[in-house]
Amino acid sequence: MKKRILITGGAGFIGSHLSEKLLKDGNDVICLDNLFTSSKRNIIDLFQYPYFEFVRHDVTTPYYVEVDEIYNLACPASPIHYQFNPIKTIKTSVVGAINMLGLAKRVKAKILQASTSEVYGDPLKHPQPESYWGNVNPIGIRSCYDEGKRCAETLFFDYHRQHNLKIKVIRIFNTYGPRMHPKDGRVVSNFIVQALKNDDITVYGDGHQTRSFCYVDDLVDGMVRMMNSRDELIGPVNMGNPGEFTIKELADKVIELAGSKSKVIYKPIPQDDPLQRKPIIDLAKKELDWEPKINLNDGLIKTIKYFDVILRKTKSC
Repeated sequence: MKKRILITGGAGFIGSHLSEKLLKDGNDVICLDNLFTSSKRNIIDLFQYPYFEFVRHDVTTPYYVEVDEIYNLACPASPIHYQFNPIKTIKTSVVGAINMLGLAKRVKAKILQASTSEVYGDPLKHPQPESYWGNVNPIGIRSCYDEGKRCAETLFFDYHRQHNLKIKVIRIFNTYGPRMHPKDGRVVSNFIVQALKNDDITVYGDGHQTRSFCYVDDLVDGMVRMMNSRDELIGPVNMGNPGEFTIKELADKVIELAGSKSKVIYKPIPQDDPLQRKPIIDLAKKELDWEPKINLNDGLIKTIKYFDVILRKTKSC
């Protein structure tokens, strides 16, 4: 049955891939985005679908529409973007969540919150299960994002308890792939752009800090499975790739796959940057029959090809 689905942040990196998948599955999709960190280029091919609608709107202002489901993805997700206007970032997470939860309550829609592994902060427990409460600095330069997402989770669970709202909460770990912003400051996009330009690859810290990298197609599949899961499964559910790599290993792999002449240089690690990040995904495996299928090598090859095209177009303009 065709569903009418609202995606906030639908023109962003993850949101555009989610919009595409839901359209291909035969749904009616409303993509809501203020285009602060996203681009119409991400969704230009989606306008061919008769059931796709783009609305330029900021989630901090109420929005009224009749829908069956809401995916709440709106919020700058890279440090460069969310630290640019930290007050706006936390308003997007908190006020945006309130507005979308209010909409879901009015129209009796099911709503999914795209939370983040940043709620675990710089974790003292490794790897991280959903039961871990985190180690977060509430007043640091990353707090606008970390605490905004933590507060949004609180709001979702309180709406569920108080109003019996159908909610779903996922915690997204490092995700990468085509349509990432070339200047978003995230480690995969940074390394790829630097490698393709044969610039020095900048590693912050000693390179021994670890991350787990999930290809965007795998994540989107997990998001849809979570939305379609039984009502009793509300989360939070970790979504990420449990394969763990050091930042230095990632830099070396990008240089190799891009055929680059870049060298690795080291700079001081930013404040509150987590030293370890790896999800335990046992809950997603058990309840959703989900786990990532695309390995880092294959995903990086696809992502490098995307950035190579983008950089060539930029150079020719």
